[in-house]
Amino acid sequence: MLLQESGEMYLETILLLSKKLAVVRSIDVSEQMGYSKPSVSRAVGLLKDGGYLEVGADGALKLTKKGYETASKVYSRHTALKAFLEEIGVSPDTAEADACKIEHVISDETYLRVQEYIKKLSEQ
Repeated sequence: MLLQESGEMYLETILLLSKKLAVVRSIDVSEQMGYSKPSVSRAVGLLKDGGYLEVGADGALKLTKKGYETASKVYSRHTALKAFLEEIGVSPDTAEADACKIEHVISDETYLRVQEYIKKLSEQ
């Protein structure tokens, strides 16, 4: 299953919610993302079918290893890109919004160069 941007956003949201909540349910995702319950339910079903997510009998959402790795990669890109954009003078709000878009389309090569650049800046 090729994961699209929306799937990555769901996984990232579940990852972040799991850091704050003992149990993450579809309603939590719905409220966090501002999506309807049916939309979240459909996405959860697709992510489950794709092997990214498990759903407990009590409705608890749990990332599989594959889901956790994908969510972590997206979130890592998000935080690095946001820091990079702020470093070059972009306002925090704009950097947040732009990082959220870029994290899904940036190539591995470009992302690696951004990371190297950030590391070089921090060593100065």
